[in-house]
Amino acid sequence: MSEVLHTFSRLAPFIQEYIYHHNWSELRPVQIAACKVIFDTDAHLLVAAGTASGKTEAAFLPILTLLYENPPETIGALYIGPIKALINDQFARLNDLLKEADIPVCHWHGDVSQSRKKQLLKNPKGILQITPESLESLLINRNNDLMRLFGDLRFVIIDEVHAFMGSERGCQILCQLSRLQSLTQTQPRRVGLSATLGDYSMAEEWLGSGSDKLVITPEIEGGKRQIKLALEHFYVGDGVLGETNRKDVKDAKGRGERDGGGYEEYVFNVSKSRKCLIFANNKRQTESIIASLREFAASEGLPDIYHVHHGSISASLRQAAENAMREVDKSAVIAATLTLEVGVDIGHLERVIQLESPFSVASFLQRLGRSGRRGAAADMRFVCTEEKVSASASLEEQIPWQLLQCIGIIQLYLEERWIEPIKPVKYPLSLLYHQTMSILAAAGEVSPAALAKQVLSLPSFAAIALEDFRLLLRYLIDINHVQLTEENKLILGLAGEKVVRKFQFYAVFPDNEEYVVKQATTEIGSIIMPPPIGNQFALAGKAWEVLEVDFRKKIILVKQVEGKASIFWRGGSGNIHTRILQRMRQVLLEDVEYSYLQKNALKRLQKVREVARNSGLDKQNILLLENNKCCIFPWMGTVAYRTLERLVNSWCRESLEIKSIGGVNPYFLTIKLGKDKFRYLYDEIVSLCEQRITAEDLLADAEAPEIQKYDRFIPHSILRKAMISDYLDMEELKQQVKKWQFPPLACNPSAAHLYQP
Repeated sequence: MSEVLHTFSRLAPFIQEYIYHHNWSELRPVQIAACKVIFDTDAHLLVAAGTASGKTEAAFLPILTLLYENPPETIGALYIGPIKALINDQFARLNDLLKEADIPVCHWHGDVSQSRKKQLLKNPKGILQITPESLESLLINRNNDLMRLFGDLRFVIIDEVHAFMGSERGCQILCQLSRLQSLTQTQPRRVGLSATLGDYSMAEEWLGSGSDKLVITPEIEGGKRQIKLALEHFYVGDGVLGETNRKDVKDAKGRGERDGGGYEEYVFNVSKSRKCLIFANNKRQTESIIASLREFAASEGLPDIYHVHHGSISASLRQAAENAMREVDKSAVIAATLTLEVGVDIGHLERVIQLESPFSVASFLQRLGRSGRRGAAADMRFVCTEEKVSASASLEEQIPWQLLQCIGIIQLYLEERWIEPIKPVKYPLSLLYHQTMSILAAAGEVSPAALAKQVLSLPSFAAIALEDFRLLLRYLIDINHVQLTEENKLILGLAGEKVVRKFQFYAVFPDNEEYVVKQATTEIGSIIMPPPIGNQFALAGKAWEVLEVDFRKKIILVKQVEGKASIFWRGGSGNIHTRILQRMRQVLLEDVEYSYLQKNALKRLQKVREVARNSGLDKQNILLLENNKCCIFPWMGTVAYRTLERLVNSWCRESLEIKSIGGVNPYFLTIKLGKDKFRYLYDEIVSLCEQRITAEDLLADAEAPEIQKYDRFIPHSILRKAMISDYLDMEELKQQVKKWQFPPLACNPSAAHLYQP
């Protein structure tokens, strides 16, 4: 008997019937491999296979078979998904599969009715599909029912594993599973699913955290996918991407004119009469491009097939957008952020369009994988824009960073199949507060020793010292988040009750609490993390220098300055790996013409390569500009760049008479130096990197940035450890500086003119 027939024969009869009636020609390799692990071992399973390879069925077919053959007394399988849309999608798919079996499936999140939830609580059986936030709610509010709900739990399926790894939300899941395991005294098998993992060993370690079972990742031979890529470039007018002058557009259309060179019309033409998904890196871009596409469609008398899909859109409108995309033989265009990056089935998608560059190779692959299902070629178009700059502009402003990043990301995958490794969070301190309060809320009261034992045994807190946890408890008692009773038991304090009893508590991601930026009394906007005093950042299309930071009131006082600077309002989702920056440099300096570049993009790349050669950027990392201003091109990732910026700010400001530090992380760093100080800059940085300077030396004495949701409830002495470990990397900085190029005349004052572009 062949392996395919053998696997098929082991599946439950209702699954065999389903496969037969849905005309499956065969079981896919990933499904055969998963069945082998689930049926023949007691190990955890990591299913790492491409988009649309059948991963979901690979997990559920053998699990449903075992639940059918030996029905559990409680919920038998727990499915954890990153977003509600994915859970809804999988719920519909499972319902169809389970029509003939006596295995109920229930989905549980904020959009599910209370009546459906009560049905599950009354008769806890089958499969529960849930978000981490809703599972946290169950752990707190249904603590006394957990044994009745999960006492015979056999499997936990975690979808889109890569979306959880390396984040506090992923650490939260590991804590939840350990708490369930401890309470029920069972160790359910875990199944992780992902299409974009670079390092399987790191994913295996994460999936098996807090468990003594082996994690098996089967080797799966994937068929070669056809990929169609195109990258085009446009210049746009003043203002952010997509914010065109609507009146001018309408007037031009009224005269029968069209801006043939505009990126918006290009997007309209490549998406017209198709099922198309447009990805943008922020909500503002999605809203803007859809508004423009509607105008173009209206001017041609075409129907409105356009939808927006992001976290601030209501559930009903998001569902309407997904339904429109699923309709057969009807065109639909959706602009989305991360909400449709994960594997929600939205039918046969013909094309993906990416506005600007994604942050990572992993994100590129996720988005590419949304098209080309059911055997068709994956089709993805990139559209990069930049404002037109004059030939006299500073060198760093003449470089199309988004274009280089797009090419770098594409080449890293095409040439090496490289995907970013995901670094685990060492000090998830916001989560430490969260789980401490969650356990207290669930238990009612507990002794300090028992609480410490329960919290510190959770796998996410392996690096937390007992003394640091005691310090946290004492601090929480001082601020009335925790109260010590006369019986020496801990309970929630009044201030803690106010935090825990809000439904927002279940989530560990922030409620967008940001620092308000003010110029005198005028509010400019808000950003998540305040830069050091004297540094510059961009907001509302302008550059600002930090004058003062009020950490208690969360206010940043600024003054307006000339030039470009880092954009901080994007938040922490955009960490870019050093390998991407290094490949961008190679793109800039090599003579290769990439086959997917369209006319404008190729022309723009050729132009910037000429600028790079003429300026000497191919020979050095630091260039003198004008008026004692210089620019560092570090070619290192977000974390190393942040470390370099702090090193220069902390250790070079006095010796080099630095007036200001600006730039855009991670592309370039601009520094205004004292007179004749440029000649010392390179040697100063190299010398500092050769000394025993640690990340801790880069923090000011009282500095303890509150970055994550509950950091404001963490003692500053502990908070500094997280900043040092998880947000700075002195070792990587030292490694990258060693690779820098600089002419041997660096210390020769008469040679300074050689470094000017």
